[in-house]
Amino acid sequence: MYRILIVDDEEVIRFAFHAHLSDEGYDVLTAKNYPSAIKKISNDEPDLIIVDIILESYTGIDILKEVKRLSLRCPVIMMTGEPDIDTAAEAVRLGAFDYLPKPVHKETLLNSVRLALKHKAVVDENAKYRRNIDAIFSSMNDAVITVDNELRVIEANEATGRVFDFSSEKMIGKKLQDITFICHKPCLQILKKTIKEVKPIREYYVETPANEPRCRKLIFNTSLLTDTNGQRFGAILIARNITRIALLEDELNVRHKFHTLIGKSQKMQDIYRLIQDLADIETTVLITGESGTGKELVASALHYKGVRSEKPFIVANCSVFTESLLESELFGHVQGAFTGAVKDKIGRIQMADGGTLFLDEVGEISPLIQVKLLRVLQEKQIERVGSAETLPVDVRIIAATNRNLKQMVAQGEFRKDLYYRLKVVEIKLPPLKERKIDIPLLVDHIGKKLSKKINKSFAGYKQLPLSVMDAFMLYSWPGNIRELENALEHAFVLSRDNSITIEHLPAEIFKKTNKSNTDLTKESPANEKERILQVLSKTGWNKAKAARSLGMSRNTLYRKMNLYKIVESVK
Repeated sequence: MYRILIVDDEEVIRFAFHAHLSDEGYDVLTAKNYPSAIKKISNDEPDLIIVDIILESYTGIDILKEVKRLSLRCPVIMMTGEPDIDTAAEAVRLGAFDYLPKPVHKETLLNSVRLALKHKAVVDENAKYRRNIDAIFSSMNDAVITVDNELRVIEANEATGRVFDFSSEKMIGKKLQDITFICHKPCLQILKKTIKEVKPIREYYVETPANEPRCRKLIFNTSLLTDTNGQRFGAILIARNITRIALLEDELNVRHKFHTLIGKSQKMQDIYRLIQDLADIETTVLITGESGTGKELVASALHYKGVRSEKPFIVANCSVFTESLLESELFGHVQGAFTGAVKDKIGRIQMADGGTLFLDEVGEISPLIQVKLLRVLQEKQIERVGSAETLPVDVRIIAATNRNLKQMVAQGEFRKDLYYRLKVVEIKLPPLKERKIDIPLLVDHIGKKLSKKINKSFAGYKQLPLSVMDAFMLYSWPGNIRELENALEHAFVLSRDNSITIEHLPAEIFKKTNKSNTDLTKESPANEKERILQVLSKTGWNKAKAARSLGMSRNTLYRKMNLYKIVESVK
């Protein structure tokens, strides 16, 4: 039975990983910090270590270094909630088997564990028979080529074919200078240098030209080969493909869409990660934020990304019913319970059995409903109106509000015990004015929906005039995404020939834009140029950050840079 050590300072992750791996028959150990991990590594000799990058005053890199210092053969899989290319590259260079960005899905975890343990089994078996095999097959994912002093290929492993897109079998017995494959020139050069200068080469970075069909980013390491008498007879090249790590930020850290949520801002990225962390956890979630920020979309994502996704997702807007009607809507009623109750009715809580109930505008419910809802959360039971029969329910409750429930508790308008039951975890949605970088993506998404609804073509936000996008970026959006959607529909309806101009926008946006433009014109060109230069310098010439700081779109910034002949200086 393989023994696996999980090292993470988050108890939820340790618990989840322990459950997943134990179910697969592994002997699982856990540690929450560096000292306890080192102690278990020394005492229990794990076959595999899965460690978080961030560990209080230490890092997962420190544990990886200690494993290498002790010459242990157990693979190390690194995890992080904040993928960073420098950290990833350092982990790979130090010998980490894999690098997983959080949240780590169950299948991703199990697949990586199986590969790591297969790798360990190969290394353990080879260690019995071949003295230098650890240097050659340190990772079966790396390309390994051995050559003699004449640069004739002695051996090439299977990974060589995957890394270089060239059959490893066709290499054997041929001189490298007679073979053409991806990166063959740098391979030839560093092996020649290793043999000629009689010294290894470490961490040699190679990147294929951007115009090649498949871009590669590789790390090369070489060593000399010696026989039992110490005579040099050739060299070994190990090539590691780090392309996937280099693309981690693009693929995971900057997601433009998650379920039905749209946005690439940092605040939205944080919300995406939080949703993934909470999706499979049976806890109550309170979603807060201004009206129109997309609270129901977050609730939907929590449901459909989780274990209850095949069960019902039921929505109840608490603000549209009177107290008596809301009680009947949520809990149901029996025939004759009140005037008009001509037959039994199943409530929305019971309809959501096995799935999720989303209570929108939960701050509007009356004290009576608060008491009954508290019982559902505490005892998982309901009573229909007019009936004393207790019915068990298995339902996850997600609530949302645009009101300050904490203030309502202080004023005696909302039960304190219910507040804390609902707010086990809170997801705060930012208003649109705090995530304006997402406006172009939202315009694209909403515009494409409207083009089908109104039967007008829309190719994307780049189709819109700069004045329209400037108006969107300058406006404060008190109604948030819902107001943006209404503004676009207003413009679509008024436009002709599929051409939207600033005059098609609602009056409040048009007037705000004119006022902002008037204010801007008061600034002299010299002052505006100096202000733009200062912001560009402060942001390291990051145009996106500078545009956000200046309160303008990137296209406007580029236009002004051209106008003022602002060019980034090259040192």
